[in-house]
Amino acid sequence: MNVDTPPGSGPRTRDVVSTHSVFGAPCWVSLTSRDLEATQEFYSALLGWRWRGAKLGEHFRIALANGVPVAGIAAVAAMWQMAVAWTPYFAVPDADEAVARARERGGTAAVGPLSFPPGRAALLADRDGATFGIWQGELVSNWETWRRAAPTFIRLHTRNAFDAAIFYGEILGWASQTPGCCEVQYEGGEVVLRSRGDVVARIDSGALEAAPDPSVRPHWQIHFAVSDVAGCARTAEKHGGSVLSENAEEAILRDPDGAQFTVTSASHR
Repeated sequence: MNVDTPPGSGPRTRDVVSTHSVFGAPCWVSLTSRDLEATQEFYSALLGWRWRGAKLGEHFRIALANGVPVAGIAAVAAMWQMAVAWTPYFAVPDADEAVARARERGGTAAVGPLSFPPGRAALLADRDGATFGIWQGELVSNWETWRRAAPTFIRLHTRNAFDAAIFYGEILGWASQTPGCCEVQYEGGEVVLRSRGDVVARIDSGALEAAPDPSVRPHWQIHFAVSDVAGCARTAEKHGGSVLSENAEEAILRDPDGAQFTVTSASHR
């Protein structure tokens, strides 16, 4: 579930954007961890984030990049018996309808929908087991600023990209011709999701002609834009994390608690 109601995470502005006008797009990311202090220390060193409290209590924090809320942290993995992981949230106009659609199509609802005024949230899994969240309501203040301070994009690693695109498209209203919906295109063997012209998500299942790989553990991977990929990789290792793979454009990292994510070159965005 979301670790804080995004609309309450920043100063109020006159331009309040809701999921009724920007729906189906990624709108927030959250991390479940075991150790709040260690998590804050690691991501502060790695990404320069600062922190402030969240409305849900002492186990929760909001990460700030240049004063803009970019992510939520919930140190509840052990207490709530949840996996340590980064989770993306997608904007929906109606959380109950989205959950019903997911269930009808073979997905599962792990948590919710629950009310977090002024909105509602739920934690779901697609039919291949990849976890994601949905949010109905007002979006984080200064929405366009969040889009540029937040992840470069998110990527779903799954067994069948086209099947996954159909599942998410039917739940989140992708390519529905409704104003504000996300556009879906097939490029280079990937499903590419765009919101207002920006690439916000990709769905990948390997080579286009290859059969679905049963060894793939479907999951959403969060990509954070950084100026120095190699420097981030060394910083991660120095502060107790690990490097799973690395090239000039991106590195897949694991934080000390075990959560996996990617840092991507800002110039490659």
